[in-house]
Amino acid sequence: MNRDLLLKGAKSYGIFLDENKINMFEKYMVLLKEWNEKINLTAITEDDEIVRKHFLDSISIIKSGLINDNLKIIDVGTGAGFPGIPLKIINPTLKVTLLDSLKKRVNFLNQVINELGLKNIEAVHGRAEDFARLDEYREKYDISTARAVAPMNILCEYCLPFVKVGGYFIAMKGPSIEEEIKDSKNAIGTLGGRLIDIVETSIPEYDVNHKLIIVGKIKPTDKKYPRKPSQIEKKPIK
Repeated sequence: MNRDLLLKGAKSYGIFLDENKINMFEKYMVLLKEWNEKINLTAITEDDEIVRKHFLDSISIIKSGLINDNLKIIDVGTGAGFPGIPLKIINPTLKVTLLDSLKKRVNFLNQVINELGLKNIEAVHGRAEDFARLDEYREKYDISTARAVAPMNILCEYCLPFVKVGGYFIAMKGPSIEEEIKDSKNAIGTLGGRLIDIVETSIPEYDVNHKLIIVGKIKPTDKKYPRKPSQIEKKPIK
């Protein structure tokens, strides 16, 4: 792994990585590449690209200014653990839930958690629309986050029900989101949220700007949300 690239990138976000944290990222990369030969975790397999597009992109959520010590965070549709595991590595005080619908990915996440010796982090097999209705998960988190490709109005229905009033949903998005934001304003309000900010981020030595869409939770989400996936996908809130 290109340690200098990781260190330089983390430093650009105001984060210092000690030897232990660097070793964790190295071990994470090894496991990611090993498991990726057995199950589809990522199309990104070159070392520097993993550092840029997975590790540093995940860490960029720090630019939201909302990732403080001891917060309870849920990473919805975490996949191979992004951004949840990099966030846990850089801030061990976070209490993290990694939620994914594919059991094989959850098995991978559990091995990463065990081999990195991470505490106060769980990998959960399930769907957001089911878990968001359970008392132990619904409106229990300071922050929910997603790096998914779904439109904002759909993402909000999956993610906002997890957030307690006063907390935030942070969506990690690409550079062109103006139309998407416009189309999601009613959904955000319907689900108890309010658009707070859009923060631009950039990854060192990677000529693409991303955006963090920050939605504040200002009132409880109506109990009828989230709906079934078929309804969410076919009739998103508009």
